[in-house]
Amino acid sequence: MKQVIHRNLASKFFALGFIFLITISTSLNAQEGDHKNGKTLFNTHCAACHKLDKDMTGPALRNVEARLSDTKGLDRQWLYDWIKNNTALINSGDAYANEIKDFDASAMTAFPQLSNEEIDDILAYTAVDPCELDPQSSPDCPGYIPPPPGEGGTVGGTSNTLILGALALLFALLAMALILVKRTLNRFAEAKGVVVADEKGANLWQAFVKNQFLLLVTAIFFLLASGYFVYGYLMQIGVDQGYEPVQPIHYSHRIHAGDNGIDCKYCHSSARVSKTSGIPSLNVCMNCHKTISEVAPETLAEGQEYGVDYNAEIQKLYDAVGWDGREFTGETQPVKWIRIHNLPDFAYFNHSQHVSVGGIECQTCHGPVEEMEVMYQYSSLTMGWCINCHRETNVKVKDNEYYAKIHEELSKKYGVEQLTVAQMGGLECGKCHY
Repeated sequence: MKQVIHRNLASKFFALGFIFLITISTSLNAQEGDHKNGKTLFNTHCAACHKLDKDMTGPALRNVEARLSDTKGLDRQWLYDWIKNNTALINSGDAYANEIKDFDASAMTAFPQLSNEEIDDILAYTAVDPCELDPQSSPDCPGYIPPPPGEGGTVGGTSNTLILGALALLFALLAMALILVKRTLNRFAEAKGVVVADEKGANLWQAFVKNQFLLLVTAIFFLLASGYFVYGYLMQIGVDQGYEPVQPIHYSHRIHAGDNGIDCKYCHSSARVSKTSGIPSLNVCMNCHKTISEVAPETLAEGQEYGVDYNAEIQKLYDAVGWDGREFTGETQPVKWIRIHNLPDFAYFNHSQHVSVGGIECQTCHGPVEEMEVMYQYSSLTMGWCINCHRETNVKVKDNEYYAKIHEELSKKYGVEQLTVAQMGGLECGKCHY
């Protein structure tokens, strides 16, 4: 009888173990792919035409694999075939491929250079919870913390409130120490028979002036307070966070980079290969506006909310390039753009090093430009702000032979798998100052 009980228990145990393994396997399959690498691949190959949560030139791609599986019964292999060679899939007679081949009248570009593993990473990125990637991405995220009202009150990443609190604590400790010293001296004087004068009935001001202890404490307080405010004032010199000049031609990043999904590097193309991002030539504007002379009524209504007539601004562009609606007249006018971001001459910053090599997104430094009607300086651009980024950002060394040897040696030195920019020498003075 015991053997039967033991046999039943063993079978139940193995059944539960089998169910557990299936659950784990399903979970692993659902999480297949590196979403961090997928984010980089998505921004490189997909972001020009797709967003995660909004249709653009191409459809929104949030949870695209799950949606196709649930609604169309398509598996991941279908996505491999579509992404690598959608033309071949269309010509094969695939029903859904022919249904979506001209989304918004635009055929999709094929990416035969992407491997299955890289596509897995991209799909993992489209499936991951936005709050998991960045708890600050939305107020709906559980870990969302409202940002402070600007970074103008920070110095080197440290809040002025924190500095003031530290000074106040130091002052309190010093005051307590002086009180203890005074009591000790009074007791010592009384023990020696020295009479300590009673000033309770004297004039308050005279008592204050005669009391060296109060004079010393007051002097220290005013010294610390004045030092704090002078320090805070001096550290804000050259910090232009929030600077929002009025440009000679109103350019809406919200419409161009946001609604129309134009890649930042289409206009600021030199950011890929040059130290500076460059001011786009008006010829770049005319690539589109040669045929777009006025905006849609709904867009024009949006402009009225900002006090802007978009059609009048397009006319300013035409006047500047000498376009009369049919041909170029040759009568051009300079556009005196006002510079927004300006680092000191002694600070070196290379856009191509960060954009092309580091894979840093424009929004990391310039903020959500796709939401800005008028461009403004989003970050403080102080040295402390840069240093904090170098301390927190990991260097992307995957498939990069240049970093292979030094990464191996430094990983052993620091005992870590990922190296930050700081650990790779990113805090050396000569990197940014020359």
